[in-house]
Amino acid sequence: MSTTTAHTPESDDPLDRGDSGTPTRPVPRLIQNEATTEIPVHLLFRDDPDPVSVPLRPAVVGRRQGTGEQPRLRRPAPAKPRPVAAVDPELVERPARVLPGAAGVAAGFGGVAGGLATSWWAGVLSPLAVHALHLPAYAGAGLGQAQWAAYAGAGALGLFGFAGLARGATGRAWVLGLFGRYRGTVRRTGLLWVNPLLLRRRVDVRLRHWRSEEMPAADGNGVALRVVVLVVWRMRDTARAVLGVDDHETYLRECVEAALARVPVEMPGRMRGSVEMAADALTRLVATDAAGIGLEVFSVQPVRMEYAPEVAAAMHRRRIAALDAQQRAGMLASVVDSVEDTVTRLTVRGLVELDDYERKVLVRDLTVAFCSGRSDSAP
Repeated sequence: MSTTTAHTPESDDPLDRGDSGTPTRPVPRLIQNEATTEIPVHLLFRDDPDPVSVPLRPAVVGRRQGTGEQPRLRRPAPAKPRPVAAVDPELVERPARVLPGAAGVAAGFGGVAGGLATSWWAGVLSPLAVHALHLPAYAGAGLGQAQWAAYAGAGALGLFGFAGLARGATGRAWVLGLFGRYRGTVRRTGLLWVNPLLLRRRVDVRLRHWRSEEMPAADGNGVALRVVVLVVWRMRDTARAVLGVDDHETYLRECVEAALARVPVEMPGRMRGSVEMAADALTRLVATDAAGIGLEVFSVQPVRMEYAPEVAAAMHRRRIAALDAQQRAGMLASVVDSVEDTVTRLTVRGLVELDDYERKVLVRDLTVAFCSGRSDSAP
């Protein structure tokens, strides 16, 4: 069985001939030092009904000598996302079951009325109270088991009614628990009735800001800094914030310290927009870390930055030296421009004719004079 092969585009004849026999122009070789080989046609066109898929891996292709082809670099693998701390996924804020305050008031007064009725029934109510309440005269059955049971029921009803009254305020919430189990959150306002057996924890859900104390940080060169930040945040999930961690405010402060250790903070004036870039990076990091415990962080802004005490003196001298060098460079550029302008005007207008030596002397004298005058006038 003969195998048909594919030949290279080049031919020994000056003109190649196509299928019709007409001469065609030779195809120029794109790469001069390209080496070609014959490829069997049956390898190019395979009638395989079920080809086996071969996984392709990115490879590094070297540069061909003399072709000018750039090497193909392997793409770096994407970084794995950093795990975010999270509390129990089942611990999610949900509304608690409460009743309007009118129900508690009615239950409380019902208990009081029951106690009075029981006293009248037992005959221990004073005649003045009977007359004031417009009750019929009754000798009383005395204090027996039935009367004591009625007293217990009326007292329990009145106690549960008045003890469960609570006042909900705007921006405040109640986190309720029973025997260590989360029972819901109350965000309603006004007079409410909450089961008095539930443990109540009052929390603040308003928009809050926290100005930190001086925290350690570093700039892009690793120089130690002391930074004061302003954090604007609020409690979004009361269940996770109150029950997920021991103290959510301490957790937030630790998150800010951890973010400052990872984000370089530049002193104002060194780089344009450096403070805004640092604030954006700090906000993203702290918001990601605090979201797991139900806190919503809106911004983390550095409000005051200074060098650490151990490097403050050295950095102050360095900054003064940089400012002095900048001022000297500006003064020198101004002096050179003034000398050049003076010499050019003198020579162009024909006031003086100077050779090379006289020109150098004039430039030197003018430079010394201008520098002395600017140094004397400088503060």
